[in-house]
Amino acid sequence: MTLLPLPAFTDNYIWMLHNGRDALVVDPGDAQPVLDALQRYSLTLRCILVTHHHADHTGGVHILRETTGAEVYGPAAEKMPEPILRLGDGDQVSGLGINFQVMHVPGHTAGHIAYFAQLTGETPLLFCGDTLFSGGCGRLFEGTPAQMLTSLERFAALPPETRVCCTHEYTLGNLRFARVAEPGNADIANYQTHCQQLRDASRPTLPSSIGQELLINPFLRSHLDSVAREVQGHDPMGVSAEGVFATLRQWKNKFQ
Repeated sequence: MTLLPLPAFTDNYIWMLHNGRDALVVDPGDAQPVLDALQRYSLTLRCILVTHHHADHTGGVHILRETTGAEVYGPAAEKMPEPILRLGDGDQVSGLGINFQVMHVPGHTAGHIAYFAQLTGETPLLFCGDTLFSGGCGRLFEGTPAQMLTSLERFAALPPETRVCCTHEYTLGNLRFARVAEPGNADIANYQTHCQQLRDASRPTLPSSIGQELLINPFLRSHLDSVAREVQGHDPMGVSAEGVFATLRQWKNKFQ
């Protein structure tokens, strides 16, 4: 299987997975990058996976479905471009012979889902939409801090080698905040240097991995004293695990 991040808009990635003949894509907010890739690699689109309802993740679905006849799958509880096959937590969907486990991960939106797959002979894959970013997490537009914390804890429990396929190139901005949120963490500084080199070479910083994120992502480390101390110094109201996480997310919202 070949995994490709197709750039879209300013900082989106539409993820494409293909076997040299057939392809699936995740969160096609724009149809054109997908159509271009299908033509470039002589592929047939078989499956479209959608994580949540935001337009930059669904905007290309209708054109792609009409053009290719691909099956479309998405969250059970969100407004989606119909017709779509609805999925909930614990469901499974098969694409390109791969069985994806569906995880309901509310926080960014109320019905947000993610797709996790164990691939024979390859490292696992996580298509996490806007719930988890490298070095960060999504804004809480519809969910609560408790929901997002629980969703991220589910991701943290996945195999550390799991490839994390986020849908935005937010990594460098997130790492600038991460260094402030946990200034003593040398892994963040080292990863920031690595990611800057990738971007200087016009290469994506993604996919990341669960193991990498556990080392550098403050939103997966908010239970640690090294993060909690900084959060409580920023806002002493954050004392419980949920309070630390909520304050960390609010702090990030205002960070420049």
